[in-house]
Amino acid sequence: MKVYLGLGSNLGDRRANIARALEALARDGMRVSRISPVVESPAMLPDHAPADWNRPYLNVVAECDTQAAPDALLERLKATELELGRGEHERWAPRPIDLDILLWGDERIATQHLTVPHPGITERAFVLTPLATLAPLLTIPGRGTKTVLEWSRELGTHIPLWMGVVNVTPDSFSDGGRFESWPAVDAHVAALVAAGAAYIDVGAESTRPGATPLDAAAEWTRLEPVLGPLIGKYSASALRPLVSVDTYHPSTARRALALGVDVINDVGGLTSPEMLELAGGSRADWIAMHNLGLPADRARTLPVDRDPVAEVEHWLEQRLDEWQQAGLDLGRVVFDPGIGFGKNPLQSLRLLRGIERFERYGIRILVGHSRKSFMHGLTTDVADRDLFTIGASLRLCARNVEILRVHDVAAHAAAYRGWAHLK
Repeated sequence: MKVYLGLGSNLGDRRANIARALEALARDGMRVSRISPVVESPAMLPDHAPADWNRPYLNVVAECDTQAAPDALLERLKATELELGRGEHERWAPRPIDLDILLWGDERIATQHLTVPHPGITERAFVLTPLATLAPLLTIPGRGTKTVLEWSRELGTHIPLWMGVVNVTPDSFSDGGRFESWPAVDAHVAALVAAGAAYIDVGAESTRPGATPLDAAAEWTRLEPVLGPLIGKYSASALRPLVSVDTYHPSTARRALALGVDVINDVGGLTSPEMLELAGGSRADWIAMHNLGLPADRARTLPVDRDPVAEVEHWLEQRLDEWQQAGLDLGRVVFDPGIGFGKNPLQSLRLLRGIERFERYGIRILVGHSRKSFMHGLTTDVADRDLFTIGASLRLCARNVEILRVHDVAAHAAAYRGWAHLK
């Protein structure tokens, strides 16, 4: 039986506690097939709780297969909680581990000790956000036809997933030349993960305006020396970041998938037949970015007399038809409106303001706005661009964008933490 479990910790070494719980489940014969990225959330507290109870949780969702009966699994989970130091009657106090059965296939269960789906599943962002990375189009038994993604977007709170940027290029607009060797990339990625990055997006070709295009062979020459060690370093970690490769070359995507990357960030928009074939035959997620040509060209933009959101919507509608005809699982597709790619600065701003209009297409949304040139008329200093980016990111959080691709993950996570605690 396929089940989804929620795991959380807000006491002690939170990541280690969750990892130990996953190891205990595996020892008991449960097969953990997929694990979501880690998300942080404020603690749920009763009125008049002691101040030292206000410790943020780390949360994940695990997709598992089990032969156990529901009540037997529940007993095993409670025993694991006790083994890992949770008090028998703790509910609100900080605790090293919290284990819940969220979903049990498509069944509804109501016994004296267990209710499935979990009663609070549609009300908790710290459950829906990680669950949506595994099964965004899943419907919840007994809760109508809304998908997990739709339930997530209806909440008054939202937890974004941060995608950290790693450019192994000499000519990227903000950090070209800084991360071309494995030691530099290793240190940078470690800092991104420590700050809370759920995704690490590695790119070897700059697509900024005026950049020199690379062929696939030259792109792979840059990527391979860092991508192999990166995947090798984190492959054994249960709570690892998801590794994404930024490319529009099918041969690069094929090689990256063979190494074990989790995501292909296709800046070409998932339009080539070869990319579509790769996507259909893989288990990876695919990001499809709208563009009017690569590298970006400031002279080629959307028509200035038309609504840019409507123009990009039309492009997305065409792509969705193509992807469905190709048999692609839309639960594995993420849409990126391509800020700065074929849009002038005002069009990029209008796309960001109208980002909610893309929710109706039922797939996850990623926005890559960090340090982009559309800010040039408002601020020129890189530090100011980071502040502008953070402000825009918090507004995009309020508009339920699932993934935010940013350079300064640490500053974003800190700003979001303050924003979330005042929601």
